[in-house]
Amino acid sequence: MQPFTVNIKLSARTLTGALSAPNRGAADWGWQGLIAYGCHSLVLIVDANTAQTLQVLERHKANVVKVKWAKENYHHNIGSPYSLRLASADATGKIIVWDVATGTARCEIQEHAKPIQDMQWLWNQDASRDLLLAVHPPNYIVLWNADTGTKLWKKSYAENILSFSFDPFDPSHLALLTSEGIVFISDFSPSKAPASSGKKVYISSPHSSPSHNKLAAATGAKKALDKVKILISNEKPSAESVTLNDCLQLSYLPSKRNYMLLLYPREILILDLEVNQTVGVIAIERTGVPFLQVIPCFQRDGLFCLHENGCITLRVRRSSCCVTGTAGEEPDPDPVQELIYDLRSQCDAIRVTKTVRPFSMVCCPVNENSAALIVSDGRVMVWELKSNVSGRNLRNSSSSASPLYSPVSFCGIPIGAFQNKIPDLSLDSMIGQGTVAGEEQSKSSFLQEVHLKFLLTGLLSGLPLPPFAIRMCPPLTTKNIKQYEPLLAVGTSNGSVLVFNLTSGLLHKEISIHSCEVKGIEWISLTGFLSFATSTPNNLGLVRNELQLVDLPTGRSIAFRGERGNDEPAIEMIKVSHLKQYLAVVFKDKPLEIWDVRTCTLLREMSKNFPAVTALEWSPSHNLKSLRKKQLAAREAMARQTVASDTEVSSVESSVISLLQEAESKSELSQNISAREHFVFTDTDGQVYHLTVEGNSVKDSARIPPDGSMGSITCIAWKGDTLVLGDVDGNLNFWDLKARVSRGIPTHRSWVKKIRFAPGKGNQKLIAVYSDGAEVWDAKEVQMVSSLRSGRNVNFRILDVDWCTSDKVILASDDGCIRVLEMSMKPSCFRMDEQDFIEPAWCPYLLVPRASLALKAFLLHQPWNEKYCLDILHIDYPENENIKNLIQEQLNSLSNDIKKLLLDPEFTLLQRCLLVARLYGDESELHFWTIAAHYLHSLSQEKLSKLTDTTTVIQEKLVNPLDICYDVLCENYYFQKFQLERVNLQEVKRSTYDHTKKCADQLLLLGQTDRAVQLLLETSSENAHYYCDSLKACLVTTVTSSGPSQSTIKLVATNMIANGKLAEGVQLLCLIDKAADACRYLQTYGEWNRAAWLAKVRLNSEECADVLKRWVDHLCSPQVNQKSKAILVLLSLGCFTKVAEMLHSMRYFDRAALFVEACLKYGAFEVNDDTNKLIHAVFADYARSLKILGFKQGALLFASKAGETGKDLLLELKQPKEEVTQE
Repeated sequence: MQPFTVNIKLSARTLTGALSAPNRGAADWGWQGLIAYGCHSLVLIVDANTAQTLQVLERHKANVVKVKWAKENYHHNIGSPYSLRLASADATGKIIVWDVATGTARCEIQEHAKPIQDMQWLWNQDASRDLLLAVHPPNYIVLWNADTGTKLWKKSYAENILSFSFDPFDPSHLALLTSEGIVFISDFSPSKAPASSGKKVYISSPHSSPSHNKLAAATGAKKALDKVKILISNEKPSAESVTLNDCLQLSYLPSKRNYMLLLYPREILILDLEVNQTVGVIAIERTGVPFLQVIPCFQRDGLFCLHENGCITLRVRRSSCCVTGTAGEEPDPDPVQELIYDLRSQCDAIRVTKTVRPFSMVCCPVNENSAALIVSDGRVMVWELKSNVSGRNLRNSSSSASPLYSPVSFCGIPIGAFQNKIPDLSLDSMIGQGTVAGEEQSKSSFLQEVHLKFLLTGLLSGLPLPPFAIRMCPPLTTKNIKQYEPLLAVGTSNGSVLVFNLTSGLLHKEISIHSCEVKGIEWISLTGFLSFATSTPNNLGLVRNELQLVDLPTGRSIAFRGERGNDEPAIEMIKVSHLKQYLAVVFKDKPLEIWDVRTCTLLREMSKNFPAVTALEWSPSHNLKSLRKKQLAAREAMARQTVASDTEVSSVESSVISLLQEAESKSELSQNISAREHFVFTDTDGQVYHLTVEGNSVKDSARIPPDGSMGSITCIAWKGDTLVLGDVDGNLNFWDLKARVSRGIPTHRSWVKKIRFAPGKGNQKLIAVYSDGAEVWDAKEVQMVSSLRSGRNVNFRILDVDWCTSDKVILASDDGCIRVLEMSMKPSCFRMDEQDFIEPAWCPYLLVPRASLALKAFLLHQPWNEKYCLDILHIDYPENENIKNLIQEQLNSLSNDIKKLLLDPEFTLLQRCLLVARLYGDESELHFWTIAAHYLHSLSQEKLSKLTDTTTVIQEKLVNPLDICYDVLCENYYFQKFQLERVNLQEVKRSTYDHTKKCADQLLLLGQTDRAVQLLLETSSENAHYYCDSLKACLVTTVTSSGPSQSTIKLVATNMIANGKLAEGVQLLCLIDKAADACRYLQTYGEWNRAAWLAKVRLNSEECADVLKRWVDHLCSPQVNQKSKAILVLLSLGCFTKVAEMLHSMRYFDRAALFVEACLKYGAFEVNDDTNKLIHAVFADYARSLKILGFKQGALLFASKAGETGKDLLLELKQPKEEVTQE
């Protein structure tokens, strides 16, 4: 037989319910793969894959208004491991930085006592990883060190700050959304506060601009919105044209540089910040549902939008070239003149009511293919995007939107049709880049059209709104240990009873049994309970009483009192006797009823003159044992077939009873022969009555006169020889029945609402509930153990209590939560590694640092011993069993699709690195491997093209460029194409002279001289710059390559630059094809980004590489210290050996070793002594770091690859084995 274990030790936990209004914006989905959100003053941590609550953080005293996960864009090793760090801010201005796994606070930060408006961790990875920027109302931004809680700097602004957004392409740029407009800060730095007060621009709300209103009716939204030219101006708009700034949100687009979105309830505006101009509008039709929130994606130019009805929609930008129209269609007379975002998928809406409305949406930052909706009633709905490939013939029937195609590559590398892949792994593996021109698409037959749809993959629901009535099932005993489940029944105001399993905290069953508020629950066995509900009283004060008997396994419920219950006084309480035989039902103005629970029959309805009951309790003493003895004797007598005398027979008959024989004979049950039980109750005068129930007789046995020191008695509890009474004035009276003494204790806490003894033999602890809190007392010592007061140490009021186990209490409170607490009633967070989760959740962050890094190495260096496997025991890893089991649990919790990929021998090393970076949510690794995979692959393609026919390779390169979200790291031809498209759009949208001038300047730099001349000639004669622009136009058209004119222009340009006209000088140099010099000047004057841009669009690859290499040196310099960015630039230039050297010098040993392996596979290193030396050094250092992790087999593998350098290490690793054999 299997040994049976039962988890009697239940951990403290909190079941949460509806959220409060200030929690609206408090939600975040971290790179760590977990969702955090605020619920009143708690912070909940939810795993999105398994939809279970992993942690509840309780320390805030006020409503949580913001939560933010720390960034993971740094290199992880044993010194800076994978850890769960979270910052949460509340309505009193306190920020707490948590270590989520242990539930402890790392530091607490307080500046002002107003709710924090917004906060963000700094994303620039080479600065410190602990910096947190927060907006303290009304107008301060403060930079904190979130590890120590020290303030680094503080800066105030002229108007109230609502929120802010960092520029994802430039860490020194930041935009603040204020009550009047937008403030752009361009000198943000962690070391000191911004010196300037930023560039302020005003937004005129799109609805208030007069042009909008006139034209809206004319030709639909599109034409009207084309006319809304300027939204952003430097002048303060006139009062009548501006309503209050109703902009809900501002965000930079992470998918392309210098774009920003502004969210309004009825439209989203896309701004091009180079010209401060709207270049795209997503408007909602008049009947549509307004927006609440939008999250822009970085992998594709897409937007997740949340609408007021809880519907999440995904919109993806239509690629500009697909609009040419397919054959047979009329070409659009007005080619696309703005960015158009097509609706690609939407999920179901929720039913919005007064209390149920969508609060916020969060999106998975790693894969961007799932979004979670947090609803005000405490629900969390996880919607995942799924793609399915459709046949070609569906094309014509679809809407005007151009088709989406599946991407060519998976995990960074183009793959064949039959290779393993998970199309739904992430957004960029679902849909390809939409920037491929039509003719190229038709050639590449391997592009398949895809459709996206949302699928609900996770749902977490909270408790309904309070009030609650709670009751724990009967306690664990040695007899019921085999089938015991710790179930808690929660009666709710809508008439349903929820049963929770407290081992996991999950809902076990929800049973709708009543039509009105449930007032009380009593269990009659481990699987059944009685619950009662009363409707609201009519004008006579009469109600409808519902008393239901529920069988939990089947969910069957029967009306316990049959037809009774209509138009009678309300039931005040129900009490079940200790042997679960009898039930006392107490009414408000009606005598009490005694029922037999087993047969649902009324034993006795008391007479009219029966005293009114204020409190009632059953006695724990009964005569079951003596009856059992008699019964056994009777059975033996029957077995011996002895003829008994009449007197004996009658005594046997009176004792044929007990619960044992229930099943044996129903005929005996009809006589209702039962054990004798007692109960006590008090009347309004405080007199105590003692009654006995046996069978169907109820006997009055004793009366005890009232105690003068007590007021009206409100509740009684009885256990063993102790009886405790509580009254309206907060006095507790302890009676010791054996010694016949009583002690009165005034608690001065007002009305005693309830007293409950804890379960467990000889356990004399009890909990008393008052209107302002609760206390735990020890009845043996007559001492208070702990106390809880609303308003003093907690903010909630207690509605109901019970004992969960002999040392834990359950409190139901008016903030909609049910807390299982230790007897001290102190709020506590638990350690996540001590939790028993129903489903194992993939979260390597929960492992100890050594284990999470060892698990990563185990996944990366497959195969082990020539065999692909996901069994940690298969390899030599001398770690203790416990840790091994935890690692194995993590491996088992991976989805089958991912396991299949990891075990696939054709899945290359680079793809494996990318997949593991995604699994770990490691941002810096994800970007590094994406770029490395792209350029290593294109290098191998170039080598191929030298051997074979070139066309196919070049075509693949065109179809699969590096995403534009990597900006300056993209291929030059693709970057140029993108910049030209951008200028075309700016040109179409220009509305003022300034915009035209900016466009002309850009066109000159891009080498589009003819169009630049056209724009220069548009200047009107009234304009002050008319003469200047005309001459410039003449100059541009007549620039020839003759020597003298060139040298003159060059001289003028250098003088201009020397006299502070950098931009103009650079333009002149570009005119005479001296762009390389122009880049050098830009770099000299510190315009590094501008120089890189110009090099990419104007120079050939060698000159461009020179400019970028100078930029790399600048990035590596100690005062800039952006080495990780420098590495990415080097990757894009194909300087792979230099990358390996830099990774090694930065002590990124794991990344260096994997990169070197990949380069060797692709033949990216020239083989000579220097590179060999580097390779050996990298492998040897990595072997050492694996040895520190205790990952012996990995260390041996790399030590053996390290040639001479690894020899000593190899010997050292093999040494201990030999010693053991000698012994």
